[in-house]
Amino acid sequence: MAPTPMPSADICDRARASKDARFDGLFFTAVRSTGIYCRPVCPAPTPKRQNISYYPTAAAATAAGYRPCLRCRPELSPEANVRGGESLVQRALAMIAEGALQEGSIEVLAGRVGISDRQLRRIFLEHTGATPIAVHTTRRLLLAKQLLTETSLPITQVALAAGFQSLRRFNTAFLEGCGMAPTAIRRQRSEAPSGMLTLRLGYRPPLDFAAMLAFLGKRAIPGIERVGADSYERVLGSAEASVTIRVTADAMKSELRLVISDCDPRTIPDIVRRVRRIFDLDADLQAVHAVLSETPLLAAAVRKRPGLRVPGGWDGFEVAVRAVLGQQISVAGATTLARRLVEVYGEQRSPAREGLDRVFPTPASIVDAPLEKIGLPKSRAATLQALARAVIDGRVDFSAGQRLEAFVDAFIALPGIGAWTAHYVAMRTLSHPDAFPAGDLVLQQVLGGAKRLSERETEACSQAWRPWRAYAVLQLWHLSGDRPKEKKA
Repeated sequence: MAPTPMPSADICDRARASKDARFDGLFFTAVRSTGIYCRPVCPAPTPKRQNISYYPTAAAATAAGYRPCLRCRPELSPEANVRGGESLVQRALAMIAEGALQEGSIEVLAGRVGISDRQLRRIFLEHTGATPIAVHTTRRLLLAKQLLTETSLPITQVALAAGFQSLRRFNTAFLEGCGMAPTAIRRQRSEAPSGMLTLRLGYRPPLDFAAMLAFLGKRAIPGIERVGADSYERVLGSAEASVTIRVTADAMKSELRLVISDCDPRTIPDIVRRVRRIFDLDADLQAVHAVLSETPLLAAAVRKRPGLRVPGGWDGFEVAVRAVLGQQISVAGATTLARRLVEVYGEQRSPAREGLDRVFPTPASIVDAPLEKIGLPKSRAATLQALARAVIDGRVDFSAGQRLEAFVDAFIALPGIGAWTAHYVAMRTLSHPDAFPAGDLVLQQVLGGAKRLSERETEACSQAWRPWRAYAVLQLWHLSGDRPKEKKA
């Protein structure tokens, strides 16, 4: 699957003139007369066409010598092409988003995607308009710009959050990339920061936040996360250094609000990345719907739920354990087993917050545990132990940028795990848009109508929806009814 190309100049012109939020992050407008680059939704007066150039990424605009706009704030744009895919660029972008270049080198990154560092630079310049290092650096500086604008974090902590160990190096890089010193950005902020760390997370509309919460709520793990009518809450970190987050939707803007309790600033990029994954905030639904709508059944589903996305998971091991617990039983039954697992093998937090008082069990804590005591059949207990052992040994991991086929092959090699579980986990932890659990009973029933399809027939049906089959899964599940009748862990 190739990365989504930048829209044509004519489309960019129309999107910019109409300030169409559906194109936010898919291109940036650089204005030669001012030296700044903007989002398509920038509220500033529209510049003359002869004075602008379009760039596919913020990194490309930065590399061309432009600085980010202070009004539309490019740091709030959703990203393009970071959702899991098979192309080299998509895989490398996912790895960069996960921090591959924070400590590692371009040579190591290139090796992970299977090409030379020279080839990787060439491909990145072709598709993103910037080198991998420039993409990484721009990501860091835009996060710093957001923290300077929206929070009261001291500049030294902002530098740490952005991945800089030296304040001097941070000041120099920020001045070069943003055209202003960090102190100048802070003086110009238009919003008064709250006492908590509150960040705005943008997305391309539409987003069915209520549907996302409903999906997550049915699968919420007691003691770890809590889902209300309009919010998602979670506790993370170690038992002694707990961090809580809360996510809500902005009713007036295409943004979510992320509130984070006191935390090590170096964990902020990872927290933001995971929240964006849980709510699939970087999805380009225009591209998804263009493919799905070619099938009448899915066209009707998209019209009914145009903002439906693929809910992600916070942690790969956690989602995988939850998926195994849900094999051959209802969602409610799997939640009961998850609660027991956390109560027996999850560490107690201190001090504890009511309802958010546990640490999810680690692979080491369950690899040799007598899991039958929580009500698991012996075979499923053995599967969980095999999963934990594989994670400890490194035979299975949930890192970004993996190929779908390679992940599925490694996963189904474990006893008691089949293709359904592997694709479900890939869909929710790798954010792979083409994951498709063809063995799912609900999919087979919805697609078959009066006659349930076989797994092979379901797989054959799905070929028309590549590379967005995971989105088809969510639409088909919802078509079966808001409360699925069959297992979906």
